Amino acid sequence: MGISHRIQRSTGAARRRWRVACLCFAAMLALPLAAQQPVATDKQQGPLTFGILPIGGPSESLDAWRPMLDDMSRALHRPIRSISVSTYEGLAEAIAEERVDIAFVSGRLALGAVSHNRMQVIAQLTRGDGSHGYYSVLLVPKNSPIHTLDDLYGRPGHWRYARGEALSMSGYLVPETQLFASRSLDSDTFFASVVVDNHQNNALSVANNEVDVATNNTADLERFAEHFPDQYARLRILWKSTLIPHAVIIARGDLSPDLRAAITDFVTRYAKSGRNATTELAKLKLIHDISGFAPAGNDTLIPFAEIDYTLDKRRALSAQWVSKDAMQARLQKIEGDHDRLVRELKANRTLDTPGP
Repeated sequence: MGISHRIQRSTGAARRRWRVACLCFAAMLALPLAAQQPVATDKQQGPLTFGILPIGGPSESLDAWRPMLDDMSRALHRPIRSISVSTYEGLAEAIAEERVDIAFVSGRLALGAVSHNRMQVIAQLTRGDGSHGYYSVLLVPKNSPIHTLDDLYGRPGHWRYARGEALSMSGYLVPETQLFASRSLDSDTFFASVVVDNHQNNALSVANNEVDVATNNTADLERFAEHFPDQYARLRILWKSTLIPHAVIIARGDLSPDLRAAITDFVTRYAKSGRNATTELAKLKLIHDISGFAPAGNDTLIPFAEIDYTLDKRRALSAQWVSKDAMQARLQKIEGDHDRLVRELKANRTLDTPGP
């Protein structure tokens, strides 16, 4: 009996040792497979941050976008934080510092983000009127003596000017390119004084005769007319640009392909189909007469690259150079950088599906 008991205990212990050895061996086999699986980081599983191009005041923009972002949060099953700043430069800085995962930005701001900050265009705004873009305008008081562009150009150093920030398409880049660079002029030296502010404040300055001329755009003017009808009645449009493509949505290129695809799918389908389409459209209208977002890639930004190219050439031609060869070298670099950028924009329509 004693011997038999000892044998049973010994056998039981051996079995236990065998099970432990098998478990350890299985764990060793599993290690390479586990190493191949992506490690879920806090960034991947945590909140996403949506940056908002300032339209009106920062708090106004946050309130307008919140209903759509709440829907996005539910669709993606993760929190969506939002940041809105008072300036284009502030949003550009947040993108450069990688504090933003997704953003609604102007074409010029998107160009910088795509070129330097590894962002990717995923969609482009569409408006309720079906337009493919908007227009930059010059505003003057209704009773202004400036009736034509010749009246404006005829008195350099006389008029007071209000414009947008350097990254604003309609507030600076487009009028600078089409009105001043084309005549080898610089608006910052052409006018008697220059004020830099947002579209709303610049329109108010014109209406109150604090400046003689100011930049703006057709989309923001519609909003201004609703909020300030009396001041809007005192304005007159002196000039209108060629069409400027609408703003875009960009996303970080290092987001997982599945997450980026889910974001793109949500954005481009929003307010277009499903039982909640009507409600979703009403939420978009809170933002700025947005009817939805169309799929888009980096090639959408080529018109903005052309504007940069034009301004860079003007600066080079108007600068002081030690020699003609130095100027030609600079112009050749501008040309080469521009050609390379356009090729990159065409070739990278999306990160997952390269273009031809």
